[in-house]
Amino acid sequence: MSTQIITTAEVTTLPLAGRLADYVQLVRPKIAVMVLVTTLLGALLAGQGSAPGMTLVWILLGTGLVTAGASTINQLLERRTDARMERTENRPLPSGRLGATEVAIFGLMTTMAGLAILLALPSGPAAALVAGATFALYVFAYTPAKRRTWLNTFIGAVPGALPPLIGWAGIRGTLNWEAGPLFLILFFWQVPHFMAIAWIYREDYRRAGLKMLPGIDPTGVRTTVAMIGHTILLLAASLWPLRYGAGWLYAVGAVALGLLFLAPMLSFAQDRSTTTARRVLRLSLLYLPCVLILLLCDRLL
Repeated sequence: MSTQIITTAEVTTLPLAGRLADYVQLVRPKIAVMVLVTTLLGALLAGQGSAPGMTLVWILLGTGLVTAGASTINQLLERRTDARMERTENRPLPSGRLGATEVAIFGLMTTMAGLAILLALPSGPAAALVAGATFALYVFAYTPAKRRTWLNTFIGAVPGALPPLIGWAGIRGTLNWEAGPLFLILFFWQVPHFMAIAWIYREDYRRAGLKMLPGIDPTGVRTTVAMIGHTILLLAASLWPLRYGAGWLYAVGAVALGLLFLAPMLSFAQDRSTTTARRVLRLSLLYLPCVLILLLCDRLL
């Protein structure tokens, strides 16, 4: 018969590691990474391919903290609906591993710290104002809209399209029409991206009482129209940079990427299965960084 000896260090370390993992889960690292990548690309595009290194660090740190705060407060407000969904029931709040008070404090502190950093940027308060608007729209408009209207995806696409403008404002100190294509590309891209997710998990969303378009669209026709229509608009928006000097190589690449992204949606129109929805989702994750990097490379050439 063997005896397992647990040291004091192991007893104190294991719970701490678990709590740290829960706090990491609160900030949704995958979403945070995507936000930071689009913020960085927005900053580099604003700087014509370059920007002061420390300014970029502060922009990304401030944006990352505000993003962490928004995700945390979102999970705080949705803890009851999360408990009713299979894909979210094990999150720190619905599972009871973290309490509402400590999560609220963490969310507010990270948000305020992030806004303070962005306010201190040499370019002025513009980046902090955009980040503050992003936080407010995400937490106070999009989050409650998910329980009230199927239009929530379009409402949420507004704050979801603002991160590159945080980067742009952090470098330029202001926003102008040249930043418009970044907003529209992110806005239109989100509709097919999140419609694919909502189709895959439509039963989960319905069970939680969240009003997603696929949940009220049993045939999938309206979902398909929304996905294809916004992808066509996305393709058009991706050509707007031509007005500001983007070259023909970018134009060819943007059209090719748009058509590549559209292809699985045409398949989805014929076969509205979870498999084809996952194909749309995978292509969406490929399309966005590729088109933004292509635009950045065009600026560098």
